[in-house]
Amino acid sequence: MPSPAVDDYLKTIYHHTEWQDEQITPSQLAAQLSLAPSSVTEMVQKLTAQGLVSHRPYGPIALTAEGSRRAAAIIRRHRLIETWLVREFDYAWDEVHDEAEVLEHALSDRLLAGIDERLGHPHFDPHGDAIPDADGRVHREEFVLLADAPEGHQGRVLRVSDRDPVLLRAVQDAGMDIGTAVEVEATGRVRVAGASRAVPAGAADAVWLTA
Repeated sequence: MPSPAVDDYLKTIYHHTEWQDEQITPSQLAAQLSLAPSSVTEMVQKLTAQGLVSHRPYGPIALTAEGSRRAAAIIRRHRLIETWLVREFDYAWDEVHDEAEVLEHALSDRLLAGIDERLGHPHFDPHGDAIPDADGRVHREEFVLLADAPEGHQGRVLRVSDRDPVLLRAVQDAGMDIGTAVEVEATGRVRVAGASRAVPAGAADAVWLTA
């Protein structure tokens, strides 16, 4: 049965391994959802019974093929809506997440398909996150987290985490928009458009570059 609560769990699990390989643990899932561990344990048991996740006691949680399909579908809705709000309604990239959280459960499939067609079937949302296609496939370049990029590394900004609107604004103020060429200098500094700039606090763990 469609359920916003189930969708939130599946999205969170999907997001966790989207830009790194380590599977999410129940305690991490509880922290990210701001829920009590007991509540998460109960829901994970239900998701396992529904065939949406696989989980063994005290082990990590992984999406099954059906869970991945459902997670990709709701993420596709969310990211298409974010892109639509930025392009058609002049929302800033730090303003769209909460709006999309509401609208993703309200738009019909027909309207979503119309939005996708109007936007030209985009592959990425305003934050650089891949928009799954109708079959759940994504297109993504090889990447490296800014915090892990060695001095001298040159790449384009692929993605900026949308979890913190304040950080998004700071990254934009530093000139590090999606697609911007960046050269990693000494720790905590990058060169953007020929100028050396300090990396905003927290951005090294929230910005991904082309590898």
